[in-house]
Amino acid sequence: EQRTNALFLLTKELSKASGIDEVLKVAIREINNHFQVDPFFILQDGENVLKNSGRLQKEKTLSPSEYHIAEWVFKNSQKAGAYTSNSMGISYTIYPLPGTRISPGVVAVKQDQELTGDQKSYWDTFLVQISNALEREFLGEMAQRVRFLDESDRLYKTLFNSISHELRIPVATIMGASDTMLNTTNSDSMQSALVNEIFTASLRLNRLIENLLNISRIESGHISARLDWYDVNDLVNKVADDLKDELKPFTLNVNVPEEMPLVKIDFGLMEQVLYNLLINSTQYAPPASEIILSVGYTDGNMVIEVSDRGPGFPESELKNVFRKFFRIDEHKAGGLGLGLSIAKGFVEAHRGVISIENLENGGARFAIKIPTEMADIKNLKEADYE
Repeated sequence: EQRTNALFLLTKELSKASGIDEVLKVAIREINNHFQVDPFFILQDGENVLKNSGRLQKEKTLSPSEYHIAEWVFKNSQKAGAYTSNSMGISYTIYPLPGTRISPGVVAVKQDQELTGDQKSYWDTFLVQISNALEREFLGEMAQRVRFLDESDRLYKTLFNSISHELRIPVATIMGASDTMLNTTNSDSMQSALVNEIFTASLRLNRLIENLLNISRIESGHISARLDWYDVNDLVNKVADDLKDELKPFTLNVNVPEEMPLVKIDFGLMEQVLYNLLINSTQYAPPASEIILSVGYTDGNMVIEVSDRGPGFPESELKNVFRKFFRIDEHKAGGLGLGLSIAKGFVEAHRGVISIENLENGGARFAIKIPTEMADIKNLKEADYE
């Protein structure tokens, strides 16, 4: 009855364990408690090759001869070593860990005497329970690894195709305009137009490179907001001026209250956030429609909203809007699908949040809330002396 209870508790603990390491911790503890031996688990690497070190017991290794025997046990699913017919002159008894689909590995123990009768059956049942739990977690890890590789491959192909497409257009523009300038006689107005084409294409290339660098900085955790006092009107005017050509087909309505205080933000990061949100609206909103940019301050937060009259986002895709490389329509809008992901990263660098919702009458609204101090005379004077 005591052994039955022990096996029941072992099964219960193993079922609660999540991950191979947790299973091993339970296994080592329970074997210590019930058999007074220190088990050494040697597991395979996922490709049926046995590692010569413990996953949790990295300080332990087998001698070359012991490892050779462990490999034999793993491949033949038979125990070997001390107290077996295949003793081979080693102090360990090495047991296979059986599995229905894969064998997780082997376990080596140093026993004072050979296990026989009920004690042997008890031990064998213990190992089966542990092996089943290890196999379960192994298969889970392998499935996760396959999903990760599939996702990595998909992202690589998406990135490669997107970059190839995005590079091809400005490079072709620069090459074509340069060739015309070099090989034909052009009027001053034509020459100026060609130079402008080259400049515009160069800006597009620069934006592509900046987006790739920014997403790399965000993912590596190298983004930190350098806060200082700024007038939101300066921020809005700077972004609107940078996008004056892209915004020409639209009506941009800016709402900033007269009593809007100075706020403490990283001007460069927030400039990129607004730029990315507005450029997103220009890519999806119909020409001659309205784009609204509103800024306010409430409950200790700067609140920014950007809304448009575009098609909005499919409800099923709202959760993916801020993911890397996400685009609704592969053919309509250019870019890598990094702009909104970068905006989210830069907002979070301010300890803020960004959200998206569809509007009832069509279009979408991005809302940003950033906790920030409101400037008063005392704050500004303290800032002057810092």
